[in-house]
Amino acid sequence: MRIISGEHKGKRLVAPKNLPVRPTTDFAKEGLFNILNNRIYFPEVSLLELFAGTGNISYEFASRGTKNITCVDLHYGCIKFISETASKLDFDIQTIKSDVKKYIEKPKGKHDIIFADPPYNFSEKELEDLVDTLFTNDFLTESGFIIIEHTKHNDLSSIKNYTESRRYGGSVFSFFKT
Repeated sequence: MRIISGEHKGKRLVAPKNLPVRPTTDFAKEGLFNILNNRIYFPEVSLLELFAGTGNISYEFASRGTKNITCVDLHYGCIKFISETASKLDFDIQTIKSDVKKYIEKPKGKHDIIFADPPYNFSEKELEDLVDTLFTNDFLTESGFIIIEHTKHNDLSSIKNYTESRRYGGSVFSFFKT
C-alpha cells in the first residue's frame, strides 16, 4: 500500500499480516481520488472513515492536507496500526475502537465525507441500513456525501440518496448525497 499524492507521495506502508483487512487497491484509490480532486478542497473537509482497516484512505486524505479525520474499526490491531502510522507520519488522525453499527446509532458530529469500506460479504440490505442510519442520525454536513466501497456484485443504485457509482476492477465506489 502506498500514498499516491500529497506531502507523503510515494510513501509505502506495510500493514501487519495478521490484520483482518482488504485494503483498497492503489488502482481503485487513484481513481477515487481523481474524482475527489475535482469536488473538494482537502484542507477544508472533515473525514469519517468507517471500517477503517489499515487507514489507507485516511492517510491519503491526511497527506493532501485534511486535518479533521476520524477512523472507526472494531479490531484492536487495526486501530493500533492506524495510530502508530499516523504518529510516524505526523498525521492528526483520531482512532476509535468500536463496532461501526453501534458507533453510528447515535450522532457524533457532522462530517463532510464519510467513507465506509465494510466487509465485502455485507448484503445489499446491510449496506442500505448503513447509509440510511448515517443520514437519519445526521452525520453529514449540508454539502457532505457518503462513499461506500463494495463489491461489483452489489448494486446500490436503488438506495435513497444514491447519486452515482464508479467501478475500478472488482471494487465499486457508490456515492450518496442529500
